[in-house]
Amino acid sequence: MKDLTLKPIHEKLQPILDTVLHRNAGEPEFHQAAREVLESLGRVINRHPEYSEDALIQRICEPERQIIFRVPWIDDNDQVQINRGFRVQFNSALGPYKGGIRFHPSVNVGIIKFLGFEQTFKNALTGMPIGGGKGGSDFDPKGRSDREIMRFCQSFMIELHRHIGEYVDVPAGDVGVGAREIGFMFGMYKRLNNRFEAGVLTGKGLVYGGSRARKEATGFGTVYFVRSMLNRKGTDFDGKRCVVSGSGNVAIYAIEKVLALGGKVVACSDSGGYIVDENGIDLELVKQIKEVERGRISQYVERRGDGCHYVKSGSVWDVPCEIALPCATQNELTAADAKTLIENGVIVVAEGANMPCTSAAVQQFRKAGIMFAPGKAANAGGVATSALEMQQNASRDSWSFAKTESRLEEIMSNIHDSCHETAEEYSAPGDYVLGANIAGFVRVADAMRAMGVI
Repeated sequence: MKDLTLKPIHEKLQPILDTVLHRNAGEPEFHQAAREVLESLGRVINRHPEYSEDALIQRICEPERQIIFRVPWIDDNDQVQINRGFRVQFNSALGPYKGGIRFHPSVNVGIIKFLGFEQTFKNALTGMPIGGGKGGSDFDPKGRSDREIMRFCQSFMIELHRHIGEYVDVPAGDVGVGAREIGFMFGMYKRLNNRFEAGVLTGKGLVYGGSRARKEATGFGTVYFVRSMLNRKGTDFDGKRCVVSGSGNVAIYAIEKVLALGGKVVACSDSGGYIVDENGIDLELVKQIKEVERGRISQYVERRGDGCHYVKSGSVWDVPCEIALPCATQNELTAADAKTLIENGVIVVAEGANMPCTSAAVQQFRKAGIMFAPGKAANAGGVATSALEMQQNASRDSWSFAKTESRLEEIMSNIHDSCHETAEEYSAPGDYVLGANIAGFVRVADAMRAMGVI
């Protein structure tokens, strides 16, 4: 049966999509990401047929390098464990590969490939000189001791170190990889290479070359992007009801910035369920539970008292809101969730995570005229601030929080304007998906054309 949510592909682009589907069998997330970009490029090909020459788009859809490796390590019971590590170096037309490392049981080569593909365009939108890549492992850090995580990270870096460098590939954190994991990996990289190469990893601790505002950057940046969208409509966050999925790094700092701008966050979640607090989420309590204690969001209700409740499983998107910020993981917000949000009066949806909305959900938002910000634009603040960390490392400098956040705010405003203006240029005003895809593509494509067929 034909999937009616799929939009038609330009006749010159359909063979490219067919090749992607054939060459990358069993990788639905990568298929979804590639299709979304190709759906947007028909207008570009009609206006600039030169972009269809020299297999340019085919080359953009094919990673420059894919690395898969074994990661053996010893747990606290002296048992040898084996995980699989990945690094997909997707595109270096604009600079060294740049993208996070994810530790999660769901990680496989298809997910890493989709993330690297998205990262290529996201990084292009920042205007910074960075290419696209992504990595990770199917290792699950939940329930593991610090010693186990250290041994795993060290083993992971023993293989990865030969493929990265500040002028080659600069990983950062992602799901399951925070400052602790980056520290363990950086220490092993330094030992293996016998040099302090600060720019090889970002998301580092402040004491050894990290950047202020890096931890906050993805969540803050998403909210800055939404503020620009609202401003275009003559409004702002003041008094607006918001729901944020997740309670990890991105979600926590998205909540913090929403509150700072006058919004009210009434719900957030983790993999076990979600909390609803009609009095407004107590951010400091969430931080204590998730960042300090590494606990479950269900503990919030036990300690917060009256006025809130916990829903095991279910969908956080059942909670009515005006602004929805999916900040958990890919494909968490389904078509059914989109229908519920629309019926409940949502006006803005912005992806704080990477592709958290299914294709069908995105189509519903766009069809209903809901302002929708795709992840490659809305959550680019994290990698933008990583690039600022690289800049500080290269100049042996350390900026204040205020200076770094000011640059982040400027970058997110520029990304918004680029997406908005590109959509208008291609006769699709207000379509941030099309604007982001075209703006990112053109920057990468122009660089590749200048370099010849490589």
